[in-house]
Amino acid sequence: MAFDYDLFVIGGGSGGVRAARVASSEYGAKVAIAEEYRMGGTCVIRGCVPKKLMVFASSFAGQMEDARAYGWDVSNGGFDWPSFRAKLDAELDRLEAVYRRGLVNAGVTIHDDRAVLEDAHTVRLAGGARFTAKHILIATGGFPAVPEPARAAGVMTSNDVFKLDRLPKSILIVGGGFIACEFACILNGMGVEVTQFYRGEQILRGFDGEARGHIAELMRESGVNLHVGTDVIEMRNDPDGTWVKSTDGRERVFEKVLYATGRGPSTAGLGLAEAGVKLGRRGEVVVDAWSQTSVPSIYAVGDVTDRVNLTPVAIREGHAFADTVFGAKPTKPDHELVASAVFTQPEFGTVGLTEEEARDNGPIEVYATSFRAMQTAFAGRADRVMMKLIVCADTRRVLGCHIVAPVAGEMIQLAAVAIKMGATKEDFDRTVAVHPVMAEELVTLRKPVRTA
Repeated sequence: MAFDYDLFVIGGGSGGVRAARVASSEYGAKVAIAEEYRMGGTCVIRGCVPKKLMVFASSFAGQMEDARAYGWDVSNGGFDWPSFRAKLDAELDRLEAVYRRGLVNAGVTIHDDRAVLEDAHTVRLAGGARFTAKHILIATGGFPAVPEPARAAGVMTSNDVFKLDRLPKSILIVGGGFIACEFACILNGMGVEVTQFYRGEQILRGFDGEARGHIAELMRESGVNLHVGTDVIEMRNDPDGTWVKSTDGRERVFEKVLYATGRGPSTAGLGLAEAGVKLGRRGEVVVDAWSQTSVPSIYAVGDVTDRVNLTPVAIREGHAFADTVFGAKPTKPDHELVASAVFTQPEFGTVGLTEEEARDNGPIEVYATSFRAMQTAFAGRADRVMMKLIVCADTRRVLGCHIVAPVAGEMIQLAAVAIKMGATKEDFDRTVAVHPVMAEELVTLRKPVRTA
């Protein structure tokens, strides 16, 4: 059978774009890609990139306070959201253009339209066109999951924050994951009165327990009105915003309400089940180690598979798919020891096992410290850095590293290289410290604070 394309990619995010470019430019495949919204996906358009720029913007208020403590004559005239948003929109336009140019230069055909499956080798666009392909890649990512009562009340999601015409005076953020915590810190730094509800006992579920508690305390000290063990039980529109009643009996009107209670795989209405593709309990596309679905001609990468939902992982999965299917280089994406960063203020960088996970696997030693960093201590800030290593007592390998500090994301990237290579605690100890920097504490932790 002659196909229109060797590969048709549904979804123009980081994973799909990488797969399309590699398959076309490196392996000579005839490739098309369909994206119904904007090229670049969640990360570039409504996630990592704009969020990180907002993190930068929100940090300057504290930096100006520090500057005064260091002798600089500076004043804070207030944050100009419209000016920032105009520059943010322009930057996202530029990045989308870069993604498009990269695809065109690689020889990929772009369809700015929604695509769905008709069968194992056929894709139908919303505009009516049909195309056949030898291989189809699903890379549609995820979406913010909002309970129906909240959706009916017109709450915001993380997608909507970047489109605000002005910043609200007050906001309630519901959720305790990294997206909720990041936006709580961002908006707090921009001068918004922030309240955060999380129904669990502590924010950032799944991360190291000690680090979670440390971050929660610092968020409260910075002005975030954080309530754990608390959820919304009633909500309705009010002339001044949204009236909310919580499980602890509080009642209040917030100008805006943002729900960040998790994300789900974007598989609804794609025709996957009808084409024979197996879906998981949450609607995720079930794949094997090669990213192949239950239908041999159909593959999936990125958040739609609900494996490790991080942009760099989606990129690795997309590249591995192209190497395997078109490059005759069978490659499995590596999901072990993937580092990540939570851009709270201060940041949280983590790689490997948490203390809770590690102690269930065998005897461990925990090395940890908390201290006031030189730069902020001089300025009179009360914030504290936390650094922690989890070590296997038998093999001496460092199983996990957790850092709460300014630029922790930068530090954890380098620590991840050593841990991925199998570094032992003694390897860390043999490394001479760089002084005076925060990260020197990682190589000067001599005695464990506890064992398990």
